[in-house]
Amino acid sequence: MTPQRLVLASASPRRLDLLRQIGLTPDAVDAAEIDETPFKSETPRQTALRLACAKAAAVAAKQPDAFVLAADTVVAVGSRILPKVETEAQGRKCLELLSGRAHRVLTGVAVQAPGGRMASRLVESRLHFKRLLPAEIEAYLQGGEGVGKAGGYAIQGRAGAFVMAIQGSYPAVVGLPLYETMNLLTGLGFSRP
Repeated sequence: MTPQRLVLASASPRRLDLLRQIGLTPDAVDAAEIDETPFKSETPRQTALRLACAKAAAVAAKQPDAFVLAADTVVAVGSRILPKVETEAQGRKCLELLSGRAHRVLTGVAVQAPGGRMASRLVESRLHFKRLLPAEIEAYLQGGEGVGKAGGYAIQGRAGAFVMAIQGSYPAVVGLPLYETMNLLTGLGFSRP
């Protein structure tokens, strides 16, 4: 029997760390190159799930003999999707919006098996940030930790001190819901010796 291969369709070191935490080390990391722009009529939930599936399909086309795992995380306030922060100004705007209020983190995860079968799940977590002082926002921005992160923060870093409450999956907020990921993989027939 040919050994099963697992490919992570993400360049995120956090997703790789989370997989290793549960004893899975991918045979390869092959980041999906897709347009991540939300569609105008899409809800945040639909965006996260669609992008996860699109990433899995894009990498599976290049790795047809592997189980391909992909994920996408969206931070939303109401129906508004916050960007993956690229500039300090974007980061400031996101943190000011999140200050003192609740928001949702939606993580879509998808697995495409050899042969083309795909399964996916969406995990929704709710977080409540404390009211942030302008000096706290500036100090966080100066550290650069929120660059490249959905909503402009990383819960596993210094922004963890901003979170008053979380309902849902902490690993999903970091970037990969572990329980759902294992269920998808095993449901499609993936097993490690």
